[in-house]
Amino acid sequence: MSFDVKRLLAALERQAPAPERYVIAFSGGLDSSVLLHALAGSRKRHGKALLAVHVDHGLQADSARWRETCAQKAEALGVDFRAEVVELDPDTPGGLEAAAREARYAVLARHVGEGDWLLTAHHRDDQAETLLINLLRGSGPAGLAGIGAIRPFASGWLVRPLLDTPRAALEAHAASADLGWLDDPSNSDPRFDRNYLRHEILPRLNARWPGVAARLARSAALAGDAASLLEQLAAIDLETVGETVGRLSLTSLSGLDRSRQRNVLRSAIRRAGLPAPGAAQLAAVLNELVAARDDAQPLVRWPGGVARRYRDRLYLDAAGESGESGESGQVPAAPLDFSHDTVELGFGLGFLARAPDAPQGLSDEVLGRRLEIRFRRGGESIRPLGQARTRRLKTLLQEAGIVPWMRQRLPLVYADDELVAVADLWLAASASSAPGTAVEWRDHPPLF
Repeated sequence: MSFDVKRLLAALERQAPAPERYVIAFSGGLDSSVLLHALAGSRKRHGKALLAVHVDHGLQADSARWRETCAQKAEALGVDFRAEVVELDPDTPGGLEAAAREARYAVLARHVGEGDWLLTAHHRDDQAETLLINLLRGSGPAGLAGIGAIRPFASGWLVRPLLDTPRAALEAHAASADLGWLDDPSNSDPRFDRNYLRHEILPRLNARWPGVAARLARSAALAGDAASLLEQLAAIDLETVGETVGRLSLTSLSGLDRSRQRNVLRSAIRRAGLPAPGAAQLAAVLNELVAARDDAQPLVRWPGGVARRYRDRLYLDAAGESGESGESGQVPAAPLDFSHDTVELGFGLGFLARAPDAPQGLSDEVLGRRLEIRFRRGGESIRPLGQARTRRLKTLLQEAGIVPWMRQRLPLVYADDELVAVADLWLAASASSAPGTAVEWRDHPPLF
């Protein structure tokens, strides 16, 4: 197969929705050079604005020169260009490769506006390498599907239009067009898994089974179909198992067979915005939580997430750096200023917002005082709107059935030193008016 601009544009046109602009991840290497050159030369046909974004990871001594070379190439093609330098954390889980990838996509996300497409030049050989890496990691169908052709990204979409194109075709096109490109010496370092597969393993496989990259790409496509079907099945099961994001019915979950339990649990964790647990942690959730006795309150932690059982429900929550969630210390230590419309609480607790012109809310007199957000220390009390007497907050939380690990994490609104609101659960009668400014707690973990 040879590289063809018409085929590239056809691959882009098959995707939807139509973009306002193409943002090209431009490293200056072979693949992205071909992609940028092709799109710059076909602007009259595709009619999209172009922006090339270069991320300098600072991993090579010549990275500043490469950055300048990329700027010159973009200028010669009449393409807008942006470059950013990032600092990498070598302690990132997964090593330097993972740190570079995370930093790169964080930068690219900042340049993707509403309706934009971020285009990367991943090709068929990249797909083969990704499938093998994920296979060796023990991945399931979603991992074996490899690199997806399109997915939501930042305010737009991430699209990879060259996945059906072999690297040899890109190299032949670049040579015939006399493009020239940058060669990163780290791409030859066999210490990196992907390079080892590229230079040591895939050539041997291809010698024994010619066209191995195309075969692996077909396998990835089939795995993608299987992953899509599993996600559709999970969506069906979540209609009965999932009560809300991050909360599942254990009675309903127990009614599924083991494989469907694993499938729906993976989907629920992903939809809750949590990192995927390993196979051992996923098995522990099913063995220790789903099968636990009714009065037990076990929990299972994994990096970035935690699962708990309480009153016949399974709760999924984010975990802090210590791996904890809901224990003492996983809330802001100092009071937060609540004079702004929205305050981010941190620690996976979402936002607290002021909503003016509500039917019932905080009075103007209270809004004129110093408003702060604090968290429980014990002994708090409040006379809720509609109740005749002051109540201990501890008692209110128990009666309402708030899950135990969230009782210390509720944002409390104070006017000077008076407790005037408990999240958006209770409003102090002495601090309210109709109409007033409501307190809204958004994007928080399940409370019940």
